[in-house]
Amino acid sequence: MHAGGCFLQPSLYIYQKAKRGKANNGLQGLAGKSGGRKEQCGRRLPLHSRTAAASSSPSANSNGVRGFSGARAAEEKTTSSAMGKTSYVRLKGSRQFRQRLLLATLSSIPILVEDIRSDDTSPGLRPHEVSLLRLIEKVSDDCTVEINETGTKLRYKPGVLVGGKYLVHDCGLSRSMGYFLEPLILIGLFGKKPLSIKLKGQKEKKNQDNASIAGITNDSKDPSVDTFRTTTLHMLKRFGVPLEGLELKIESRGAPPLGGGEVVLGVPIVPNSLTAAHWVDEGMVKSIRGVTFSTRVSPQIANRMIYAARGVFNRFIPDVHIFTDHRSGPAGGRSPGYGLSLVAETTSGCLISTDVAVSYPKADETDVMDDSEEKPDMLPPEDVGVQAASMLLGEIEQGGVVDSTHQGLLFLLCALCPPDVSKVHVGKLTPYGIETLRNIRDFLGVKFVIKPDPTTNTVMLKCVGCGLKNLSRKIA
Repeated sequence: MHAGGCFLQPSLYIYQKAKRGKANNGLQGLAGKSGGRKEQCGRRLPLHSRTAAASSSPSANSNGVRGFSGARAAEEKTTSSAMGKTSYVRLKGSRQFRQRLLLATLSSIPILVEDIRSDDTSPGLRPHEVSLLRLIEKVSDDCTVEINETGTKLRYKPGVLVGGKYLVHDCGLSRSMGYFLEPLILIGLFGKKPLSIKLKGQKEKKNQDNASIAGITNDSKDPSVDTFRTTTLHMLKRFGVPLEGLELKIESRGAPPLGGGEVVLGVPIVPNSLTAAHWVDEGMVKSIRGVTFSTRVSPQIANRMIYAARGVFNRFIPDVHIFTDHRSGPAGGRSPGYGLSLVAETTSGCLISTDVAVSYPKADETDVMDDSEEKPDMLPPEDVGVQAASMLLGEIEQGGVVDSTHQGLLFLLCALCPPDVSKVHVGKLTPYGIETLRNIRDFLGVKFVIKPDPTTNTVMLKCVGCGLKNLSRKIA
């Protein structure tokens, strides 16, 4: 496994963020000062000795948030590090790695994750998980990460969230940008300074005029950048996030397997804390908007997707407008692909979204596709349009103020609010939403009251927030 020019396999690494602008090694700032001496990428270091310490009651941290409740003491035990005497919460496995890392960062709880895919044929952290660690390091100060030689054990100590401008991150090609955007948005809200970052893909020229993220913008695994721009960012205003500085600009698109996309994300900081929300009225659908994307294919494909989707919607609602976004040349990335993102707006201001993207499958261990080989057929544009429209109708039928994709983010925002009651109404709970509720209970000590409604198959949830405040802004 390769991380920014340095292999994680040969040895154990400890890397700590140094002062911004001074770290310029292969890990782009993942090496710094630790314990008064410099630890560089590739140096072999022994694991710290650990002593187990049982914890059965919630503990307070620097943000005033309660720690683990001891509900799963078998998996979540605290350990003590000999260097710095830091108490770590022990976790096992790779399940919900991204969300656990996010909650540990926001609550300032050091974690020790063991047995990361230890039984797999390819054990250890995946490239996108290492990239997420590097991304969190870029927007924080004094965070420490330690990975063992096989990548199956991670020791993470959160630092101070600083945010900043003129940041650039390489997302790689193993996951799309949607995997990084959700945690990055929440982290940016509680930083010292507003966040402006450019997400890019591999082997792309870095633009220092803005911060950015690059790689794959649309795929079938993660929410697309269109969904984040049209739906996710608008959710934040329900919780008191200022709209000024909150934006997502798509510089170029990238489809699997070679990517080539680039987006610029801007996130403002919350002055003190979020605002508790009472969001239970989903309203009735009044309009449907959407956008098609197509890269390195015929522009007529977009029209075919629109025609098929409108054929489904015209039987229910007349106010349907779907726009096209055809990219060619450098703005179209390095792989052909196309897809459709749809948003239904209700009379109460709720936004329900779905998206579908198709592209050629990722070639095994190749950077380019051989034109002489027979390429598999992609889903026809007409089927993409019908599938996206049917998925949106299914989300509307389930009810709730958000779609199933945004359940986890909605619960996180409610839990991070001040100690006031937040109440939300959602459709059937998804497995990801259920795991989010469990992680919120373990890291933040917040429990939701869940009341199902058998008549509508919807769920009403309410909680008292943990009262997370933006201490980074005050400390600086």
